[in-house]
Amino acid sequence: MNKAGTKLIVRFVPALVAVAALAVTGCSSSSGKSDTARAKVGDCINVLEGSTTAAKTEPVDCSSDKAVYKVVSTSDQKADCGTENTSYEETYGGGTAHLCLAPNLKQGSCYHQDRETGFAYADCASTAATVKVVKRIDGTSDEFACDSNSTFLTLSNPKTTFCLTNPKG
Repeated sequence: MNKAGTKLIVRFVPALVAVAALAVTGCSSSSGKSDTARAKVGDCINVLEGSTTAAKTEPVDCSSDKAVYKVVSTSDQKADCGTENTSYEETYGGGTAHLCLAPNLKQGSCYHQDRETGFAYADCASTAATVKVVKRIDGTSDEFACDSNSTFLTLSNPKTTFCLTNPKG
């Protein structure tokens, strides 16, 4: 990976969990929403299986390595999540839930990154791991905080810089 390629990461992140018309079954809530669709701002989400049409996700404690995304906004109306965030949309019996999710990658953890489905937690020793977070800097959005041997992902809200490398090298 090189720094120029990293710009693509930011542009393609929004495609991660664009879940149009996700069928929800077996939910305990009378509203029919899944646990993910009921998440509130500040909650974190694990991606069990990435898909542009039917992702499998679950809320998790934000301190967990598997807390790949943090909810930055929720709405019952379609929302523009911007270029840095991922949109999650779920249709249920009573309407549609729209969430905007910001990457919540952990320093030292590895992830499978796909341009269409975004990030999912991966064990660093597994063949599924495609990126490793070598540095996470909260409070700043500065690509130059990463050394020349890593790529970067920056967020403006909340300001965060992720320095990424290939876990195999």
